[in-house]
Amino acid sequence: MKPYLVAPDAEGDLQQIWRYLLGEAGLAIANRIQGELVDAFEGSADHPGKGHRRPDLTSKEVLFFSVYQYMIVYRRAAMVEIVAVLHGKRDVKRLLKNRMSR
Repeated sequence: MKPYLVAPDAEGDLQQIWRYLLGEAGLAIANRIQGELVDAFEGSADHPGKGHRRPDLTSKEVLFFSVYQYMIVYRRAAMVEIVAVLHGKRDVKRLLKNRMSR
């Protein structure tokens, strides 16, 4: 398994998703989904290039792929960086614009 970096905003996304799922579906589901998202991060590090560009959402050099209804956004560099983990029904374009302009 290759190393990867989870940006602070993406770490916050993961915590927010877990808390939401805990309240809506219980501990077992929250833990399982979080585990599957982290497994997907590891997969993106092992196979950079997984996913696709979304010029409709951002012009930045990032790739997108989904796990359930969550969009994982990452950039390829010396080490894969997970930029965001966002529910597909959120205003992804606005959220990415705010995050990537910092």
